[in-house]
Amino acid sequence: MRAAELLSSIDSIDPYKRYGRVKKVVGLMIESQGPESSIGDVCNIYIGTKNKRVIKAEVVGFKEDGIILMPYTTVNDISPGCLVEGTSEPLEVKAGAAMIGTVVDALGMPLDGTSLPKGLKSVPIDQDPPNPLKRPPISESMEVGVRLIDGLLTVGTGQRLGIFAGSGVGKSTLLGMIARNTKADLNVIALIGERGREVREFIERDLGPEGLKRSIVVVATSDQPALMRIKGAYTATAIAEYFRDKGLNVMLMMDSVTRVAMAQREVGLAIGEPPTTKGYTPSVFAILPKLLERTGTNEHGSITAFYTVLVDGDDMNEPIADTVRGILDGHFVLDRDLANKGQYPAVNVLKSVSRVMNHIVPKGHVHAAEKLRGLLSTYINSEDLINIGAYKKGSSIEIDTAIRLYPEILSYIKQSTDEKISLEESVNALISLSGVGDNR
Repeated sequence: MRAAELLSSIDSIDPYKRYGRVKKVVGLMIESQGPESSIGDVCNIYIGTKNKRVIKAEVVGFKEDGIILMPYTTVNDISPGCLVEGTSEPLEVKAGAAMIGTVVDALGMPLDGTSLPKGLKSVPIDQDPPNPLKRPPISESMEVGVRLIDGLLTVGTGQRLGIFAGSGVGKSTLLGMIARNTKADLNVIALIGERGREVREFIERDLGPEGLKRSIVVVATSDQPALMRIKGAYTATAIAEYFRDKGLNVMLMMDSVTRVAMAQREVGLAIGEPPTTKGYTPSVFAILPKLLERTGTNEHGSITAFYTVLVDGDDMNEPIADTVRGILDGHFVLDRDLANKGQYPAVNVLKSVSRVMNHIVPKGHVHAAEKLRGLLSTYINSEDLINIGAYKKGSSIEIDTAIRLYPEILSYIKQSTDEKISLEESVNALISLSGVGDNR
């Protein structure tokens, strides 16, 4: 480092430490008299006199002459008068290639209690989305190894998609299939608000050793404070951005963005925001586009993102689902009725869409997908007549064709969790089934 750079670094150091005192704790909120801080700054709260314990908290608002803090852990043992030290810095996490294959918490620390490997770089977790004019258009397909998706809902490299479903319809299983089979360089998986039991089950059963060795998993379970669940989403996104800036094609999976919104609602209500639609505060609808727009392409690499959206009562038009659907570049709808019939993955092809598919695959592929969707729609619309025997063969050529091909269509759509199918195989099977000609 040159002398000028050293002098500049010295000049930028703040020689003062700023302190305050805890005044009051109400629910999730800590009120402090000082220190001088800005929104998003991290503060250290010291507990005890002899063996001092430190709790990290973040500035989330101001009230009269004081500041409002939210802790990253529980507020146990915090009492009036506890010393609050301002760092004047936002939260940063470590990122680097040595983290691949590890499971970390929302602050980027290994979940098994070990130390972080050396040689990692600090990155801020809250960053601005890429400049729109510096985003290269999506022009290549991304193989995910799921026949239904690769054939009928082709994903582009750098596309952002939502997986919409109620509870227990197979979201985690589908994410595990994609993580194991994808051609992306690296997976970053965020498990936000999950039950503690499900974390290890997902890692060992759905992701498996093959998937974990090319993944970084960020975990913030449902028992953790709301701020930790929010930071889990930001940390995973920041790690994915780090690798994107290294020129990699990253696959980011977040399960689920709904729980991030719920955590932000908790924070918003605690600091006095008015509840609006279904109790969600205005800040929820402000952070969602900022978080989701951070992924995608930039001039260095790409982040192909899958965000699961947990819809209450299978209502696809509830506020969070409606907002997320409007931000993303496509959505897959998992249907409980299909899951009840034993169809996995339970993606409802007719309600799902990939908004970039027509621009990234050959015309023959597009025509074959449209043909199969048309046949499937014809059969579904006539299913009741067919099942009660009211339809007479020969009444409609389209319905006759749909009935004849339906078993093959169903076989094409279904796929076992341990079955890996290449993009080329998926497309060739689709063209053969639809009978529209070659893939040109």
